[in-house]
Amino acid sequence: MKTNIKNTLLGWAAGAMLLTGCSKFLDEKDPSNFTVDQYYKTAEHARSGVNAIYASMREPTVSGFGGGAWMMTEFATGLAATDLGQAVNSYFVKDLINTPDNGYGRSYWVNYYRGIANANLAIEKIPGINMDETERKKLLGEARFLRAWYYFSLVRMFGNIPLILKPVDLNSPELKPVQATVEEVYAAIDADLKEAEAAGLKWADVSGKVSMGAVKALMAQVYLTMAGHPLQKGAPYYELAAKKAEEVIDSKQFSLFTTYADLHNPAKKNTGENIFMMQFRTQIIASSWQVSILPYNKNISAYSDETGGIYANIDFIKAFDPADLRVKEKQFFYTSYTSESDRNKKVELGGYYLWKHFDETAQLTTANSDLNWSIIRYADVLLTYAEAANEATGPSAKAYAALKQIRDRAQLPELSGLSKEQFREAVWRERWFELCYENTTWFDMVRLRKAFNVGTKQFEPYVGHKFSYGPVVSEKELLFPIPSQEILDNPNLKQNKGY
Repeated sequence: MKTNIKNTLLGWAAGAMLLTGCSKFLDEKDPSNFTVDQYYKTAEHARSGVNAIYASMREPTVSGFGGGAWMMTEFATGLAATDLGQAVNSYFVKDLINTPDNGYGRSYWVNYYRGIANANLAIEKIPGINMDETERKKLLGEARFLRAWYYFSLVRMFGNIPLILKPVDLNSPELKPVQATVEEVYAAIDADLKEAEAAGLKWADVSGKVSMGAVKALMAQVYLTMAGHPLQKGAPYYELAAKKAEEVIDSKQFSLFTTYADLHNPAKKNTGENIFMMQFRTQIIASSWQVSILPYNKNISAYSDETGGIYANIDFIKAFDPADLRVKEKQFFYTSYTSESDRNKKVELGGYYLWKHFDETAQLTTANSDLNWSIIRYADVLLTYAEAANEATGPSAKAYAALKQIRDRAQLPELSGLSKEQFREAVWRERWFELCYENTTWFDMVRLRKAFNVGTKQFEPYVGHKFSYGPVVSEKELLFPIPSQEILDNPNLKQNKGY
């Protein structure tokens, strides 16, 4: 069945997930007995309607022998490898021969615009419900944050995109929308986040709902990106990014985990370092990327599928400082594991696989993962602050302290006496190593127009950067192609340059 932005925006997925706890957050009931006109009549409708906005986040993480859309921005860095021959979409991105027919980009486009459509409905309908005013304000804050997050993801991936801020019906001109400029999209993102910031949300929320910490952390990311390419708004936006990240730091509501193991410990969901996450729950909506981070058919897992879908490029691994704890066995990566048939037997895997996303309980016994996917973690906030503060005023004591927390956990020595330029690249390195394989690095490459050369261990221009296995980045790789089906169904859309 064809799915395009038209029927995505017309569709409505009000998953009635009554949110009294994390598990009930994912208890979705069939909304087919309702129409939009019948719904949004009660406070319960408002809550379940906002819950439905979250659901679209999860779809790109679905993985199997065809790969998974979440891998798209990882293969685009040149730092990821795969053994999954039938996942052609991975190779199209990895080898820089991508096309508008790539299903990964289509997954992002369709699902994120579905999330936007549900947010638009909530934002329009909730003000008309007779309900507690404080709760109404919080729900609208969640909806605006989520709409901002979807648009922030889409505008960075696809550039000029349709900007739709109202519900769409058969009479709406937005059935075949035109593209907004990148600046117009960022203005809408900024406006939504300012509304969310004023919504009275809690600083942290262990249920997984949007929190004040998530709002301010996302604002810091948005302003950091606006300071760089393509908008290049410069110093004022570095100052804004530093300010919002500093507010998160000064709140003292979040902290780095003492061990990297806690990054993929289901018991640590939505706490500590995990500011905002995609929510999963075993036996309800289990996370499905576990099969993709397993080596191809090495028989080490309780999962029947072991796809070899994605693992670390060995040249990137060699670029780590040998003393860096993150590159040690079963910190960020794993190179061996026990045999599924005999847990006393060790199997050498022949590569560096992604331990930071590994749910050991699911892999050993249940084949049903309870692990969340982290969207914003405190390490990113610290590094955002360090980078933005340095760009605004140079390497201050507080910027050094933020960077030191990251390096201390990695068991690397404290830095001192750096120039602004040296500090800048020190922060970039920590971003590349700390946030690897978390759908972050490619976005950094594009906003900075810089790539990390794993051979020289230096930063160089992104356009013209040669991946260690051969392909050379061209200007077209600054964006992903708009899915071909969207162009076919909507003549108002123009394809990105080079595709």
